Amino acid sequence: MKKRLLFLITFLIPFFLIGQNLSTFLKKSDSLHKKRRNALIVSESIIATGALIGLNELWYKDYPRSKFHFKNDNNDWKQMDKVGHFMTSYYLGTLGIKTLDWAGVSKKEQLIYGATIGVSFLTAIEVLDGFSEQWGASTGDVLANAAGAGFAIGQELLWKEQRISVKYSFHQTKYAQLRTNTFGDNYLQQSLKDYNGQTYWLSANIWSFSKKSKIPKWVNIALGYGAEGMLSGNENNINNIDEKPYRQFYLSLDVDLTKIKTSSKLLKSVFSVVNFIKIPAPTLEINTKNGLKFHFIYF
Repeated sequence: MKKRLLFLITFLIPFFLIGQNLSTFLKKSDSLHKKRRNALIVSESIIATGALIGLNELWYKDYPRSKFHFKNDNNDWKQMDKVGHFMTSYYLGTLGIKTLDWAGVSKKEQLIYGATIGVSFLTAIEVLDGFSEQWGASTGDVLANAAGAGFAIGQELLWKEQRISVKYSFHQTKYAQLRTNTFGDNYLQQSLKDYNGQTYWLSANIWSFSKKSKIPKWVNIALGYGAEGMLSGNENNINNIDEKPYRQFYLSLDVDLTKIKTSSKLLKSVFSVVNFIKIPAPTLEINTKNGLKFHFIYF
């Protein structure tokens, strides 16, 4: 449950900014605005410190401590948790870039200090894991965190924009009923804890790659990854269902909500915040169990 809270940390911060987006306060500064930059440094430090202290008090202190150590969990959950780390780091990084851009900070410093916010924060959590006897720091998590930040930085260097975004979708599965203590007993808990129902996407905006085309600016094409049949991280630990865990790969259409024209500042803010959600659409699935499958609408 602990690491699923990272998604909440990632996505609740923009909600805090919605009210500010409705005013000229969030109008981008054309040059370095030292008061804004300093305010960002202070507020981000407070949020990160508070989050780490909160995690320690609410989670880690109830479990035995140990010497710092690593744990190899790279084969758990068909790497779905690693993709989750990638996504969290990516969005914290893009948030860092946007906020420093708002303060008029140079592009170089945006990438050095903004895009790496996610890596720094998530690495601190790995350190807490490393000193916990129950878990241990994960090299796979560290690499996934770095990859998420690198994905954001690479696009800024290549295109000066995020043409390919990381998205998320979820549907409830039968597996949650078999282990409610692990996957949760309601929709919200399951959306954070049940990897069987989660799908992670790379959603590319077609118009961004061909700006002279007549394709609507908001149309995306998305590649997805998921896995099902999992009752635990290690498939050998629990085997009381007939099927074995299998991987799923998807091809689908999507919508870039930030490219939908609207004069409403409220809608623009809402679209920006919820754009991490993959829009349900017709989807082609290829999995390692049954092969090819078509979904008229896939969530």
